[in-house]
Amino acid sequence: MAMLTGLSGTSRIKILVNSARALSTRFNPTAGVIKSWNSFKSWHGNATYDFPVIIDNMMNLELLFFASKVSGDTSFRHIAVTHALTTMKNHFRPDYSSYHVVCYDSTNGKVIARETAQGYADNSTWSRGQAWAIYGYTMTYRETKDPRFLEMAIGLSNYFINSKRLPDDYIPYWDFNANEKGYTPGVKSYANKMSTLYRDASAASITASALLELSTYVSSNQAKKYQSAAKKMLESLSSDTYMATPGANGNFIIKHCVGSLPHQSEIDVPLVYADYYFLEALLRYSKLEKSNHYFKRFHVPVGTRQTLCIQQTCRY
Repeated sequence: MAMLTGLSGTSRIKILVNSARALSTRFNPTAGVIKSWNSFKSWHGNATYDFPVIIDNMMNLELLFFASKVSGDTSFRHIAVTHALTTMKNHFRPDYSSYHVVCYDSTNGKVIARETAQGYADNSTWSRGQAWAIYGYTMTYRETKDPRFLEMAIGLSNYFINSKRLPDDYIPYWDFNANEKGYTPGVKSYANKMSTLYRDASAASITASALLELSTYVSSNQAKKYQSAAKKMLESLSSDTYMATPGANGNFIIKHCVGSLPHQSEIDVPLVYADYYFLEALLRYSKLEKSNHYFKRFHVPVGTRQTLCIQQTCRY
């Protein structure tokens, strides 16, 4: 968005609507989803798919909802809702854990494979993928008020925060099932050569922000649970373990993230989405606490480091 600085409001809106229009060209009405990458090569080395859809795509839907509201073009909203419903049908297991990549036959819309690109194994739950799903369905409920999306966001969130594999500090391992029996990486995945259980702080940042919003749509008991989990994540992210000192960590705020371990890429490094959603979570926390909306039943004071980060806009 920095590139839009200095433009008029009308110009910015035009750019965003044109972006939504470009995104819409990747929608396949037969499959009912937006295509992600142009192709995806399986870690098993035996297949290449030409219509892969990643769970990350749920984050793109907010652009479509926005474009529909400002332009009056309902096709953007239709694509967003259709993609969310199709993803809900094909991308999740009965326990609300998520697959990373679902590959479709573009001619008939049938699912032909469920695999992973950045997770540990095809049947594992990549932590940031689960975070994208939680955030995406919470946002989709906000935009539609369709109870099906709220139910999905709740189920996805409960899987995350109730997982026996979630560490005490609420910062997840890079994959919920990494190194567990019954989960086998593809033969060409670097995950076969790496046994270290790295954390992915970016997954916690994304989830914390999503949980704060989700807490405003649910019962008081559920709200308390989600607010408590978000607070734990923010407290951990604000600690010396995960928050860098000024000038260190490549001038990023948050440490200890994983981009794609299977690709041997960005392992235990800072990632921009960790910083972005950490700041968003802190700002949501602060603003909505002051408005007496989030914490009218459950007060959780912001810690000193978090308050300093908000006031100084994290001058790192």
